[in-house]
Amino acid sequence: MSNGPLTGLRVVEFQGIGPGPHVCMMLADMGAEVVRIERAGHQPMNPVVERARHRAEVDLKSAEGQAFVKQALAHADVLVEGFRPGVMERLGLGPQELLEANPRLVYARMTGWGQDGPLAQAAGHDLNYIAITGALDAIGKRGELPVPPQNLVGDFGGGSMYCAMGILAALFERERSGKGQVVDAAIVDGVTSLMSFFYGQPHSALRTVDRGAGLLGGAAHFYRCYTCKDGREISVGAIEPQFYAELLQRADAPEHLREAQMNPANWDSYAEDLAALFVTKTQDEWCELLEGTDACFSPVVPLDHAKDHPHMKARGAFVEHGGRWHTAPAPRFDRTPNTIRDSASDGEEVVARWRQES
Repeated sequence: MSNGPLTGLRVVEFQGIGPGPHVCMMLADMGAEVVRIERAGHQPMNPVVERARHRAEVDLKSAEGQAFVKQALAHADVLVEGFRPGVMERLGLGPQELLEANPRLVYARMTGWGQDGPLAQAAGHDLNYIAITGALDAIGKRGELPVPPQNLVGDFGGGSMYCAMGILAALFERERSGKGQVVDAAIVDGVTSLMSFFYGQPHSALRTVDRGAGLLGGAAHFYRCYTCKDGREISVGAIEPQFYAELLQRADAPEHLREAQMNPANWDSYAEDLAALFVTKTQDEWCELLEGTDACFSPVVPLDHAKDHPHMKARGAFVEHGGRWHTAPAPRFDRTPNTIRDSASDGEEVVARWRQES
């Protein structure tokens, strides 16, 4: 059983990929009861992201399947779907029909391009969505093609996080109005919002989104990664002068690096000097010297080893559950803590209980 802050919230999720399942994982981790509508024979693709679901195999084109889904949604608080615009309407499950039957329903639509616009009906993936927002153009090395940032920026940063926030905002507003509404969560909108910091700041050599340039784009010698003697890597992010001074002092860096830290004309040569310095010791040796200080330092840790880092271990950032390592639910709550739960093929039983409790 869950006692998270969303305990008692009823969610119907339509099977999908990418950000939609991630939204519902977060809601379930916070205590929501999520019934996942799946196609017959579906096998979980990702047991971490698809945890804590009450699964139900449903043929959405059959009369029986339609009746079951509409019954579930008549008693649900939230619907999450990630089909192309128009698909749910063609199934007779569009927001107009469902909100008439359940005016309190929050109807969340998770797409890449959004519900309208010239690209709304086109296929796409994370890389395509972030490409038109200005985000992808900023990521990579000078003179080289952009580097896909996995699918963190689009699917999850601009997608699932904004969808989840939209759902919670709509639920908050429902407490006053008593009415649900449609949440149009488009990855292109979310990523554009993520770019607000860069869009609003003055353009300069220090603050720029030119590829491989600026303080945060990989050009600055004090805000980038370096290779160690053992081939492993470290990161330094010593932007402020006092942190930069501590980095240089603790690393015993050449004296001339203390001059004109913020002059971009020095960055390439200074980076070469730091590269030559950091390659003289192993990652463990640099960790012993710098980690936990104000030098703004950390080792670059592969995902498979992240759970073993002392800080991540102390925080319990990864949890062993059912013989598998899971990412821990986030954020954390002191009075209504999140919990990791197993999925089960009991969606029909859960919907039957919803009917009895309503």
